[in-house]
Amino acid sequence: MARRPEEVHVVVAGSCNFDIVVKGQRLPKEGETLMVSDLKFFPGGKGANQAVAAARLGARTSFIGSVGQDIVGDFLVRGLKDNGIDTTWVKRDGERSSGSAFIMVFPNGNNCITVDPAANLALTPADIERARPVIEAADALTTVLEIPLEAVEAALRLARLAGKLTILDAGPPCHCPADILKLADIVSPNETELEHLTGETVSGRVSAQEAAEKLLDLGVKTVVLKLGNDGSMLVTRQKTKHFSAYKVEAVDPTAAGDAFTAALGVQLAAKAKMEDAIRYANVAGALTTTKLGAQPSLPTRQEVEDFAARLPKSR
Repeated sequence: MARRPEEVHVVVAGSCNFDIVVKGQRLPKEGETLMVSDLKFFPGGKGANQAVAAARLGARTSFIGSVGQDIVGDFLVRGLKDNGIDTTWVKRDGERSSGSAFIMVFPNGNNCITVDPAANLALTPADIERARPVIEAADALTTVLEIPLEAVEAALRLARLAGKLTILDAGPPCHCPADILKLADIVSPNETELEHLTGETVSGRVSAQEAAEKLLDLGVKTVVLKLGNDGSMLVTRQKTKHFSAYKVEAVDPTAAGDAFTAALGVQLAAKAKMEDAIRYANVAGALTTTKLGAQPSLPTRQEVEDFAARLPKSR
């Protein structure tokens, strides 16, 4: 039986970063000084973005992560609390600075990102174990590869033992062992991340499907691919289905994938059908690209529903 989003409790185990964003025409060459513009500071990090997205979509949300014992960490935790997120399980690490991301946004709406994980690397399996009560009380757990793999494994394993829905957002790109991938009910990479997971070159839907099927061969049950401007794709042993992207005027795609994953998790935890959940996630991801900055761009449930209501029913 379907549930309302506010009846759903989602836990996110992941990263929390301070985003430094500029607009530029292109990347600088080695040794070149390149002038950029519109410097902005935003709260970000793939895990924290997903937590904020889930909260704005109506779910009760808890975040497990690690930030520095610094003013940046204060800023990041305050941003989570301002969105109604439970930060009980956010670790304050006294030896590392808070994580930071350096983001350049190009005129075509694409971007490039470099990340210093810093305090995110201090998250340990012991920290995950301390958060056992909140994981066992939740409906779903999402996690990312922007924290140590041993923490990812601990979170997925604990949630699986508790019978919770588990989603691994397979970013940023890295090699993740099959033993960890198999602990997630759903693995959701973009094309670049899929290449790193499988060693395959991905260019277009056919190669994306073939690479996703390699994940199935490793023991993954369900793959939900994020294909950017080409939408998304569901790949299981039973079926493959493509979902078209929704056309919007893109400004900054930084948190689009995080919004997608959060929306997918909230909808599935609310007992939505997989295909309906993916369509909903496509809307959340598309709307996120229309504003600058990671967390400021994440849409509310009302914004997603209003946009979805204007779409043709046949989609």
